[in-house]
Amino acid sequence: MTAHELFVPGRLCIVGEHSDWAGEMRADHPALAKGYCLVTMTEQGLRATAARADAFEITTPRPDGGEERFACTPAALAATAAGGGFFSYAAGVAAEAGARHRVGGLSLHITEATLPIGKGLSSSAAICVLVARAYDRCYGLGLDVRAEMDLAYAGERRAGSACGRMDQVCAYGRRTLFLTFDGSRLEVETLAAGGPLHFLVVDLRRTKDTRRILADLSACFPDTAGACAAAVREALGPRNAALLARAREAVLRGDAAGLGALLVDAQATFDTLVAPACPELAAPRLHAVLAHPAVAELAWGAKGVGSQGDGCAQLLARGPAERDALARRLAEDLGVGCLPVTVDPAS
Repeated sequence: MTAHELFVPGRLCIVGEHSDWAGEMRADHPALAKGYCLVTMTEQGLRATAARADAFEITTPRPDGGEERFACTPAALAATAAGGGFFSYAAGVAAEAGARHRVGGLSLHITEATLPIGKGLSSSAAICVLVARAYDRCYGLGLDVRAEMDLAYAGERRAGSACGRMDQVCAYGRRTLFLTFDGSRLEVETLAAGGPLHFLVVDLRRTKDTRRILADLSACFPDTAGACAAAVREALGPRNAALLARAREAVLRGDAAGLGALLVDAQATFDTLVAPACPELAAPRLHAVLAHPAVAELAWGAKGVGSQGDGCAQLLARGPAERDALARRLAEDLGVGCLPVTVDPAS
């Protein structure tokens, strides 16, 4: 039986978080603004081998073994998808693949998992894309990247996530992308950076409730009354559009200092207009990292990651040596973990 080697990276939303699902609402509410996101993929990700099997089984290198096997009946997969556990997203994609393509079982062995879970780097989308790609390769479905993304998105929604369509762009591999969300339309532009960008992703080593964040913010749409809800729509709509146009140009120019200043602006807007809508977004650990003296000294700018909250921070370092020094100081002073993510013009 043929085994297929697969790798899916994580996704770092440089700026534009939450505007994906907000922009999708234009399909029914055209008065809302389009959504725009600037993303790059991480060196970290999920590596796996996949093959056809009699049942759906998945193993991971987690300390507890992470092995689970269950029948590929629609009922069994739906129950696991709804269960909210570690394997719920994978089961959601398997259920969707079975409904769409009448595939059988799948054996998926994750051999390497360097992507932190629940930290805003699209670990859930990465496993969903991984399962979608595994079914495509093992059953010869002929899916292109967009079709893989759509299958992964549908599976994650089956698992109860209120995610938008930004996260699944990890299916594109190691690229930097500018995304436009206009109702059901997704436009993807690959950006050639004008110079290297040396990001440091800081694992805050705290927990956050992403589902709560998405639920509270989506409750502000499409036209919920009140100043708080209106502020969220302003931040994710017109304010985001203006900032993203400038961020796109900064990446194309390779202007790290200019992009860093925009990260600071984006975080200030988020804290003022969006965070009051959800207690999870108070994020004391995130703000302790952003306020650390080493950040002002060694980085051009910094902000939260993904849905925000106390998952991860992203710092745009002034160079590779400054990134290494920043990682050491933050680890020593705050006990955080650090991951490098580099936007390389040569890649």
